[in-house]
Amino acid sequence: MENNIIRSINLEKTVHTQEGELTILRGINLEVKCGETIAIIGPSGSGKSSLLGLLAAMDTPSRGDIMLDGISLASLDEEAKAKIRKDKLSFIFQSFLLVDTLNALENVMLPAELAGVKDAKSQALALLTKVGLAHRINHLPKQLSGGEQQRVAIARAFICRPKVLFADEPTGNLDAQNGEKIADMLFAMNEHSDTTLVLVTHDEKLARRCQRQLLMQDGQLTEVTAIKETTAQVVLAEAL
Repeated sequence: MENNIIRSINLEKTVHTQEGELTILRGINLEVKCGETIAIIGPSGSGKSSLLGLLAAMDTPSRGDIMLDGISLASLDEEAKAKIRKDKLSFIFQSFLLVDTLNALENVMLPAELAGVKDAKSQALALLTKVGLAHRINHLPKQLSGGEQQRVAIARAFICRPKVLFADEPTGNLDAQNGEKIADMLFAMNEHSDTTLVLVTHDEKLARRCQRQLLMQDGQLTEVTAIKETTAQVVLAEAL
């Protein structure tokens, strides 16, 4: 049985611009094993978030295919892709993306309720307790600090027990101290849940906490850990 939760095959993404076609991603072949933690690093505009969107079934490649938990995304229509996202994936974003009119508890409950989970409230409360927000469950997002909002987003991401968690700059809007706290919580929750984590980041410390670092440059992906040890730190530093 294949141990890869994600496998991309000759992935390419081309977009149309006023100057003509622009290839953002070219020949991306990637294998991610179940339970791995992966950091995608690279210069701004190199295609990191574009790749994340493709792997998460939120966008369609121009060429190639993605196998997600053994399922070919190329064979699915948009409704089937939406079901894959609901059943198998979760997301954490730089801008938190909480619902302004819902309190912390309701924000965490929301995806579980949409999935028909009967004990959504008790599960949401347990997760908020894990991230240290049991005393803030009735507060709206605007009443929470940035770090607290991201903790709510982390709790929300894990409530449906995803197979894969995608995180796009999860500490990007936080100061160093809060960013480190959020990273601690993210990796602790991820290890406890045995979830596969794929994140995009400019944060060197966050990237180094992942088992693998992948460098996106000029639309192509390179395994940083495959580079000679004497140059790996330089490559990572330049990318970040």
